[in-house]
Amino acid sequence: MANSLPMTLRVYQKLSAALVPLAPALIKRRLKQGKEDPARVSERRGMSLDIRPHGPLVWIHGASVGEVLAAAALIEKLRALNIRILLTSGTVTSAAIVAKRFPADIIHQYVPYDSPRYVARFLDHWRPSLALFIESDLWPNLILSSAARRLPMVLINGRMSHRSFPRWRRVAGTISALLGRFDVCLAQSHVDAERFAALGSRNVITTGNLKLDVPAPPADSAKLERLMSVTRGRPIIVAASTHPGEEDILLDAHRALAGFFPSLLSVIVPRHPARGEAIARSVAASGLHVAQRSREELPTATTDIYVADTMGEMGLFYRLAPIVFMGGSLIEHGGQNPIEAVKLGASIVHGPHIFNFTDVYEALDSAGGARRADTQEALVKQLGQLLADPAARELSVGAAERVVEQLGGALDRTLAALEPYLLQLRLEMGAANA
Repeated sequence: MANSLPMTLRVYQKLSAALVPLAPALIKRRLKQGKEDPARVSERRGMSLDIRPHGPLVWIHGASVGEVLAAAALIEKLRALNIRILLTSGTVTSAAIVAKRFPADIIHQYVPYDSPRYVARFLDHWRPSLALFIESDLWPNLILSSAARRLPMVLINGRMSHRSFPRWRRVAGTISALLGRFDVCLAQSHVDAERFAALGSRNVITTGNLKLDVPAPPADSAKLERLMSVTRGRPIIVAASTHPGEEDILLDAHRALAGFFPSLLSVIVPRHPARGEAIARSVAASGLHVAQRSREELPTATTDIYVADTMGEMGLFYRLAPIVFMGGSLIEHGGQNPIEAVKLGASIVHGPHIFNFTDVYEALDSAGGARRADTQEALVKQLGQLLADPAARELSVGAAERVVEQLGGALDRTLAALEPYLLQLRLEMGAANA
């Protein structure tokens, strides 16, 4: 098997094995940056204090918050079949979301660093029965070691962005050797399916995007009531999952809109809450009044900008505001998923850079369920029209909800594609219990 690997992967295996002595320094640096959990760093070396449960174990891996949440409904279906779940991810924020939003019997582990030794430890300990990789977080040693153990692997909710595709094509032998190890690739769209097939996936099925089937995020009713009581009567816009470079544009838009809507409150929810402090300083320096949620502040009558720099409260702010600007779209990040906001009745506005969710935004835009703003002037115009016209908001929400309903169904199609594997697991469970 090793000899049939392309040179790039053989070099990668040797390098990743040789770099193991540097792991402590890497962990120390990441701890200082807040990117590791000090109580759980051993998991990065493939070690765990948790005991593997008896019987079949489905291992689901996603890079971070978005991928983990995309798998939530699928995990619920698997739990209903009495199948135990091991969920791995690579970020502290995703671990916090799992602890907050997932049932206690879901085992969460940090994915091991991609060294042959750490990966072997991880696989020896957990001995998964089936591996489901979400979207495109493809670690070579993790994939090759799993395949060497004849572990069935399926890529679910597969996505190959317009940026990644040409890069992978330049190393076609490398990506083909990795994708060829998967039994099946379940792609989000026909475009994704064509790209995966072109890069060496053996068995590609278009199942749709699991993120369209995610349930609306929850909200603490007492916290929501409190926020509603202190903002009652004010027009509110939420800027969700913003990235560096977008907040300044949003502050200028707020100023322009406040000329027409003097009591306007803009809520900025940064994609990475750790940036809250810097955003709040920037708002204050611009002369606007700011309140910061991580400091347990609530907006007052004089607050212009509310920086909501906390984890897991998106459901709160989507319920608070009738209009949501989806971040990551004014800069070349590729946009954020608008589905949760749509499911909670928000009118959607977004920038031009939405290549992470092209199909979704194209369907929403053409149906009138979302509005695109390519410039700051257009952003002010679109937000202003929605603020001034409740009937237009209602029409856009209705159109968006219909689009989401039509585009749904990925969960059922994913389960149908996984049925042969799940049947095998149920047979094993029956034999173990006999």
